[in-house]
This record gives sequence, C-alpha cells and structure tokens, in this order.
Amino acid sequence: MAYDGRVVMQELAFQVQRGEIFVIMGGSGSGKSTLLKHLIGLREPAKGEILFDGADFGHADETTRRGMLRRMGVLFQNGALWSGLTLAENVALPMEAYTELPPKAIAEVVSLKLALVGLRGFEAFYPSEISGGMRKRAALARAMALDPEVLLFDEPSSGLDPITASRLDDLILQLRDSFGTTIVVVSHDLSSIFKIADRAGFLDIGQKTMTALGNPTDLRNNPPSEEVRRFLTRSSEVVGHPASDLQRTRILQ
Repeated sequence: MAYDGRVVMQELAFQVQRGEIFVIMGGSGSGKSTLLKHLIGLREPAKGEILFDGADFGHADETTRRGMLRRMGVLFQNGALWSGLTLAENVALPMEAYTELPPKAIAEVVSLKLALVGLRGFEAFYPSEISGGMRKRAALARAMALDPEVLLFDEPSSGLDPITASRLDDLILQLRDSFGTTIVVVSHDLSSIFKIADRAGFLDIGQKTMTALGNPTDLRNNPPSEEVRRFLTRSSEVVGHPASDLQRTRILQ
C-alpha cells in the first residue's frame, strides 16, 4: 500500500477465513483504515493482489466487481449516513441500487433490519435526531441490507461510551453466530479486540508490515515482538489521554 510513492505497508500476506471475526489492529497511522479501503476496492494496491473467494477483486471487470461488492457490507467509522434521509431511506438505498424489489418489499426488509439492531420504530427519524450509538447501529442495518457474506467495520467503537461500545460488540458476535457472517474489523480498542476477535493481525508502523497474526489473547501471552506486547498490554494513559476508572477497568479486562 502506498500514497504518492510513499510505502505505507508492504509484504502483507494473510487470509480471512469464512465465518470468523478478523481484527486488523495497530497504532495510529499504521495503515489500518487504508488496508480496509483496499479490501473494499476504494484504493488499488501499489503491488499485489486482493482475492475475494479466489477471484482477483482488484483486477475484475466492472460486472464481476459489482457482483463481489453485492456480497459485502461496510460500516464506516462515522457511520456515513445521509443526513437528509430518514433511517428507513438510508437502509433502503442498497436494495434500491442492487435489487429489483418493489417498494413494499423493501420497506418490510428495512423494518426487519432496523429491528435486528434494536431500532424498531425509528424508521422515520433522521440521523441528527438520534444518538451516536444509534447512528452506528443504523449504519450497521444499512450494511446488512443485502444480507452480505462479509461485513467490514472501521473502528466501530470510536466515539462511543464503554457501555454502548460493548453492546455493539455483542451485536457483532450475534451476527457471526446467528448468520455465519465473515467479519473484518479495524480497531485499536483492546476490550473490543479481546472480546470479539477469533484472530487478529498487527500492523507495525516501524517495520511497515504485519508482524503478528493469531488469537489476540495468545499474542498477548506470547508476544512475538516488543511492539506487539506494548500494544496489547498498554495502559489507558499510553493511548494518549488519561481515562476514567471505568475506562481503565474496561481496557484491562
């Protein structure tokens, strides 16, 4: 991965297994969100291939690529909801773009998806009328609109209080367990990483590559490098700001 010739990450080689929760972790500026953008086709790799179910996603023709995207759902860090549309209208957008369902059927699916994330009855609300945690859940309902095989999350707990973030983690686990969804999560939040990840890959900003891959608890107990040990055992102050006792407890659990 590179910007204007400057290498961000190189020699990345990993697989996400069907039905697992895979976390991309690392410090600020390590390229976590950039890697996610490559995985969903918003950026092209400077070198190498991205394979989706064995097919070359990066070099696929438009029809094939559109079919692959139809099998993915993405939750961006800020939710990326359209402010001028209601929650129902936001969730309906993927179905209007990718299916030929009639309006009545779309409305029924929208209500179901919002109910799955705990937002039954909020169809007519606008994003500005609900809390940050509710906006994240509404964005998740939109990402789930087409029943994707793969869901990708960019820092889902960012900006959320610990309780709301924990509930979102529970919802991610429920999606995997109930529907067999493959989930890729970009995160630096330790409590979330240890709670949801089957496996995690660590992006080392110094070495510009993935230097660890495995279950995060195993990596914490047997760190392959000092950078991995420091990241997985850091205190809240190391993140960059003091935290409350509740936050410290959450990070250390």
